[in-house]
Amino acid sequence: MLLFTLLASSLFFHSTIAFPPGVLEALNRGEELLPRDGRSEHLKRQAPVVTPPFDAAVQYVNNQGANAFNPPGGFDQRGPCPGLNAMANHGYLPHNGVATIQEFIDGTAAAFGMGTDLAALIATYGAVFDGDLTKWSIGGPYPGLVNLGALLVSLSYPLHLHAPNPSAFDTNSNSSGNDYLLQTSQFRALYALGQQNANNIDLSVLTTYRTTRFQESISSNPYFFNAPFSGVIAQPAAWSFIYRFMANKSAEAPEGILDGETLKSFYSIEGTYPDFTYTPGHERIPDNWYKRNPVDYYTIPYFSVDLNAMALQHPEFLSVGGNTGTTNSFVGIDPANLTDGVFNAGNLLQGNNLICFGLQASLMEAPDLLSGLYSDIDPAVDKLGTAINQATDGLGCPQLNKIDKGQFERFPGYTKLKRDGTY
Repeated sequence: MLLFTLLASSLFFHSTIAFPPGVLEALNRGEELLPRDGRSEHLKRQAPVVTPPFDAAVQYVNNQGANAFNPPGGFDQRGPCPGLNAMANHGYLPHNGVATIQEFIDGTAAAFGMGTDLAALIATYGAVFDGDLTKWSIGGPYPGLVNLGALLVSLSYPLHLHAPNPSAFDTNSNSSGNDYLLQTSQFRALYALGQQNANNIDLSVLTTYRTTRFQESISSNPYFFNAPFSGVIAQPAAWSFIYRFMANKSAEAPEGILDGETLKSFYSIEGTYPDFTYTPGHERIPDNWYKRNPVDYYTIPYFSVDLNAMALQHPEFLSVGGNTGTTNSFVGIDPANLTDGVFNAGNLLQGNNLICFGLQASLMEAPDLLSGLYSDIDPAVDKLGTAINQATDGLGCPQLNKIDKGQFERFPGYTKLKRDGTY
């Protein structure tokens, strides 16, 4: 009955969205697409049937002394990720915003409690697409970053291809070439939803608002394109990370509470509702703030469970595809056609298949993307391939050897995107 209720509510509120062919049929047949104990309360709790421990001495994140807030200046880099910006502003990353893969791994663990496996994957991805294979800038091009003798044409292009809207607070269009700056109207909307939820912006609140942003993209951006990696992995990560990493842990709420003031601090927002002011690059770690416990670090398997839970609640999140040149023209791609039958509507939410699909598909897409960044793509492809293989090792992934990129040709959001991120 719960499954029927979730599906019915999705259809009622999102009737213009095309689901991947076969997904609704699988749900209607009652197929088990997610373990039952991970369904009902997962979006409210930290993890299925798990309450993490709390240790104030271990989980406290210092924002004083050597870690006191220090805003960027000069050539210091700040970008679209508030967490990374806050880390650089508090000394958990180099202040200039340029860090090695290992510095990202160490910094995200110290500041937020991100698992080594997830941090290594994200950091390597950044080094491949936004850096020189060993380090990268959180804010785009930076003097002195050259990639192993290759020609780096544009650092901003991957940002648009791999972290597209609908994100939480950015614009819905790539037409300006600068679509990552926070929009206070969207922040205000999410803040208000949190106030209605006992001042807690948890996963249920974020997922509700994500459906709104998804529909806004379809109804306002004729070039909206939900690619396998960006739509299935990067976009949901951007949403789940808000709560998973920014929620303040305590003995009373070891799973964390993300109240409005904490959200404002991490997003560099000042003022009282509804009169907010945004200062780009001045994101802060709040006072008296506690990260995840070391035994509860956020890892790839943990993210995989979140991914499935969100997709089960809202099957439209599985919709690889896009608008076809006009608004509200979204067409989904059958995953079986895209992957030569390796993944299909019946197995996409079984086990870790969803994250396997997104990560392996990103490796299949990589040569085309990297050809615009490097004169010799082999070192970059090898670096990314190693990281993805390490990330999926142990997940029981079906082996994806190719994708049919011809399935993307009908979408102008794929075919017309320029190297500077505009159309």
